[in-house]
Amino acid sequence: MPRKAKPAAQATAAATATTDVQYWLLKTEPGEWSWSDQASAPGGVGPWDGVRNHQAMKNLRAMRTGDRCLFYHSGAGAASRRVVGVVEVARTWYEGEGEGKAAAAGGAVDVRAVGEFRNPVPLGEIKKAAGEVEGMREFALLRQPRLSVMPVPAEVWDWICDAGGGFVQDGQAAEEEEV
Repeated sequence: MPRKAKPAAQATAAATATTDVQYWLLKTEPGEWSWSDQASAPGGVGPWDGVRNHQAMKNLRAMRTGDRCLFYHSGAGAASRRVVGVVEVARTWYEGEGEGKAAAAGGAVDVRAVGEFRNPVPLGEIKKAAGEVEGMREFALLRQPRLSVMPVPAEVWDWICDAGGGFVQDGQAAEEEEV
């Protein structure tokens, strides 16, 4: 048994808590950290650091292991602003370690690549759905566009995942091809 395996009681509690998964959106400049950087990191895991805004840091601290996050490419042009994939929280908030960006910003969470959307969802499409999707008008991406880490209402999460055509999880496509 691996050293870091959870005792049976904790594993059962985590399994029943899956319905309590929180949803988030994480913004990144593709030139700083892109989806391909995330997906090619060892095990698809990398620190989400460099956040300085108080509200965004508070949101990072509220994340729990297993929470799911939309991976959003921000950028100068409207065409570059889009949701491109899904990551999950692999390690909750920890104070900055060493001398890297995490230490300078005060802390980080680690996120693991789950899957890339078949069709990236542009910001313009999300804005158009504001009157049609429950919770979209209140979605922080539309109300607080400069916030880099924000909660996502479940209805909005479902709509974005549907609009993206779902996402291909690591290894899933390969398994389907072998069958």
